[in-house]
Amino acid sequence: MSISKRFAFLAVLSMSIAGGVPMAPAAAQTVDMDFSAYLQLLAARARGEGVSDATISRMTAGLTPNPRVITLDQSQPGSSSTTTSNSSSISFAPYMRTHVDAARIDGGKRMYGAVASFAPAIEARYGVPVPILLAIWGHETNYGSYTGDFDLARSLATLAWEGRRRELFASEFIALLKMVDRGVPPERLKGSWAGAVGNPQFLPSMYLRLARDGDGDGYADIWSSRADTLASIANYFRDAGWKPGQPWAVRASVPADFNAGALENKLTAPECPRVHARQSQWRTIAEWRQLGVSALAPIGDGVLASLIEPDGRGAPAYLLTGNYRAILSYNCSNYYALSVGLLADAIAR
Repeated sequence: MSISKRFAFLAVLSMSIAGGVPMAPAAAQTVDMDFSAYLQLLAARARGEGVSDATISRMTAGLTPNPRVITLDQSQPGSSSTTTSNSSSISFAPYMRTHVDAARIDGGKRMYGAVASFAPAIEARYGVPVPILLAIWGHETNYGSYTGDFDLARSLATLAWEGRRRELFASEFIALLKMVDRGVPPERLKGSWAGAVGNPQFLPSMYLRLARDGDGDGYADIWSSRADTLASIANYFRDAGWKPGQPWAVRASVPADFNAGALENKLTAPECPRVHARQSQWRTIAEWRQLGVSALAPIGDGVLASLIEPDGRGAPAYLLTGNYRAILSYNCSNYYALSVGLLADAIAR
């Protein structure tokens, strides 16, 4: 997931098995009750939010915590158990080569041809270019070739029980049950260890709010329907503020003596502050040109843009529009967002 992918993490739990329930040493312990007791609390909350008793029983019967999920969660970059994230010191070029590679580009072009009969109507309805939709699909699940095999009910209940991000995962667990009440077959609820599901790797709450029926059969099938997959991603981007008719970014020419420090971003973003800190202050394209920074592709003079030089002066630079931030909302990583945009451009060529 895409979804990716995206949370703050704490220390790795050293797991031991006590009575069949994984526990952590007291110093790292966040679990505050037996798993079965916590599951009863989740069930009561779900019932209070209107989930049917039949679904609650079906989805909680025999459920046990998954130690592997906790291990994966705790070993993510950004946790105190791992080295502090230093993505700003890692070159973008190698990342791009592995994420905007020939296989993904060719796969995207083939898929573009396969959806040609209905994708333009989705683009017209939501205002998001088909190549952007395909680039997200390609990044998240390689166009559906791998969507994850973790039991989502077990994963989400485990992460909620563990407790560090209890409200987040408790809410997603209940949203998963609501998906079943809405008619999603439980056997389809396999995905990433962190709870993302389907071709676009939506979290359950995202599915409930944003998944769309793109083929007119009355069901938002993000697992096997290409039309529903594209419509759902497009609806996500429209909800995130995508502006039709505007590129996500354009390549830029930056003079060797340009003083980037004078336009350093002084604002602190409430979410993903390090990601946004790598982008400059916002200026119109006309203002950038006056400063000596030229757009290397057509874009309106009045469009607001932010400059990013991911690999420093002399390497490719980009003037990012507000649509770039819509991509960041999918996965708050500059390298992810840049590679999605560049893959979309390559698919479109």
